[in-house]
Amino acid sequence: PLATSFEGRHGSVRYWVKAELHRPWLLPVKLKKEFTVFEHIDINTPALLSPQAGTKEKTLCCWLCTSGPISLSAKIERKGYTPGESIQIFAEIENCSSRMVVPKATIYQTQAFYAKGKMKEVRQLVANLRGESLSSGKTETWNGKQLKIPPVSPSILDCSIIRVEYSLMVYVDIPGAVDLFLNLPLVIGTIPLHPFGSRTSSVSSQGSMNMNWLGLTLPERLEAPPSYAEVVTGENRESGLAPVAAFDDFQRALQGPLFAYIQEFRFLPPPLYSEV
Repeated sequence: PLATSFEGRHGSVRYWVKAELHRPWLLPVKLKKEFTVFEHIDINTPALLSPQAGTKEKTLCCWLCTSGPISLSAKIERKGYTPGESIQIFAEIENCSSRMVVPKATIYQTQAFYAKGKMKEVRQLVANLRGESLSSGKTETWNGKQLKIPPVSPSILDCSIIRVEYSLMVYVDIPGAVDLFLNLPLVIGTIPLHPFGSRTSSVSSQGSMNMNWLGLTLPERLEAPPSYAEVVTGENRESGLAPVAAFDDFQRALQGPLFAYIQEFRFLPPPLYSEV
């Protein structure tokens, strides 16, 4: 397998094709064209459809005083996404401390470069969102808060010299202290979610997550189509029943039983919707 084309700060993956035309007594003609390779990642696999979740708690201490804990729990419905999709975040943040805190969520891209036994790592912010500030004793709940994934390179997981990985960090910004954060791994793929691909993960996570947002918005009763009279006017029926002179010979040549059967039902309206 070929690694996905990629341009990074300390390295890149590039592909090109070269062609040469050799001619007698003349210099050869050379041509070089670059092309892009995608190592497809199908997010419709069980490993990438599994929910990701975590819970953390932090207690703040200031000298001899200890405040109440700050707790954070977060969950997303699956691990695999494609660019352009929105991640729906389900989270609950409880602030029992004496400080004002702010819940936030961020998508990070981590590039790792390997050469001569050494490794360099670059971390870049891809997208982020901010919740409401929480004073002491307050709780905030995210019921599917959306964070859209911008156009980014897919994950590179099987290359020996370059790795590109993604993660969703849901955290609580605490002024004057180390933030409380949860790191949920992501895989950015190239083959999007099948309409029925998330059935397994959705069913498995119904017990611990509010899944009302997955409900189908179908009408309770199907609406009947317009009647025959509304679509075909009287003039259209009369013009259709009046044979054109140019087809007289053709109709006389086809006076068999099959043609008579077609003519008999040619201008009859279809059955009513209630009958079907």
